[in-house]
This record gives sequence, structure tokens and C-alpha cells, in this order.
Amino acid sequence: MPEIIPRSIPPLGSLKAVLFDVDGTLCDSDPLHYAAFRDMLQEIGYNGGVPITEEFFVKYISGRFNPDIGRFLFPEWEVAAQTKFTEDKEAYFRRMAANQLEAHKGLHKFCEWLKKKNIRRAAVTNAPRLNAEQMIAGIGLGDFFEHLVIGSECTRAKPFPDPYLTGLTALGLPADQAFVFEDSPAGIKAAVAAELAVVGILAGNPRASLLEAGASFVIESFDDPALWKALGEEDSSQREL
Repeated sequence: MPEIIPRSIPPLGSLKAVLFDVDGTLCDSDPLHYAAFRDMLQEIGYNGGVPITEEFFVKYISGRFNPDIGRFLFPEWEVAAQTKFTEDKEAYFRRMAANQLEAHKGLHKFCEWLKKKNIRRAAVTNAPRLNAEQMIAGIGLGDFFEHLVIGSECTRAKPFPDPYLTGLTALGLPADQAFVFEDSPAGIKAAVAAELAVVGILAGNPRASLLEAGASFVIESFDDPALWKALGEEDSSQREL
């Protein structure tokens, strides 16, 4: 397997857009997804009724496309049954997420900075559209994104590059004038395949796995000094809005 050489994010002078994953990147939604899968799988007796672990969730489920998850969990099931399970799980997630999600630390300040700099924005996610719209609105960013790209509405979802290529096309920009925020190896691989630089968000997946997938660097929040240094805004006074 060829070594992945991470791309650096564009310098501020040539940066025209930022593309964001949604689940786990804008808000820490993975604990709710884990709880939903754990509860529903236990209810149907998966793994002999023993609850799945967080490690299992991170390794086999987090960041992946629902049809792929259904095939992995239930290879012997018909596609319709796999789809029904994942749709029911998403409905359960939405019920839990209605009043339990919070934006990652520093996100709103960063979003205001992007608007002030006239940097364009798109959200690119494997989440179902209902989930994505609920999460974005729920953390107060309902009017922030110009475009919302849904993996299932593209020819191929992440980890293929199609969703990010679709986002770039919608923005009318080349990859070297944008970068991506992602929290999962699958999402990072999709962005890297679209020739985009990626900043990893530490939100459940191990730092090493994000770097191995091709992230330029990894941050713990949108307040992380490493992000602002990369953007040439090291002096925090420059971020006062």
C-alpha cells in the first residue's frame, strides 16, 4: 500500500472554502450513535445479546455508510431487512439527538471567523439527510452552509471521493483552494482521494488512525492553537470578533 503524504492546508491568501463533515465533526454525535446501535443490536440478540463495545463501534461502524454497516452486521439478511434496521436506528438517533447535541468547543467562533473572511462553506456527510439537517439546525448553523452534500445521494458515498468532489463542483472551486474537517478515517480517505487537505477532529477515533488515513494534522477542538497557527492567525487577539 503506497504511503499517504498529507497535503498542507492552503495559505489564507488562497483559501476560498472549507468543507465540513457533520457527524462527530460539528458536534460529538458518536456517543449517541453508539448508544443507538448498542441498544438496538442487544434488543435483537446480536452477539448473543452481549452489548457491543465502544471499540467495536469505532472499528466497524463509526463514519461508515449505512448500507455498508448493514452488510457487515447482517450478511445473511436481505437488503430490505438491513435497510429497515439502519433506518430504525437513525430514527432512534434523531429522537435522542433532539435535545442532547452540542457544538464542539470553538466551532461557532470559527464559523464567525470564516464568515468575516468571506470563506465559503459546505457540509459533506454520509449521514441521512434528515439527520444532517437536524444536527446542523440543532447546533445553530441552519443558515451557515451554502451546500449540503449527502453521501447516499452521490454515485458513491465516503470513503470514495464522490461526495467531496460533488461539494467542490457545487462551490465551483479546485481542491487546492479548500480544505476539510473530518473525524473518521473513512471520511479522511474520501477527502484525500478528492485531493483535499484534511484537518482531523479528535472525537472518538484514535489520533493515530486519523493521521494514518491522511490528515495533515489533528486538533482537539476548533480553539486548538495548531489550527490557528496553520491559518496564520496565531495571535488570539486576531480572532476577536
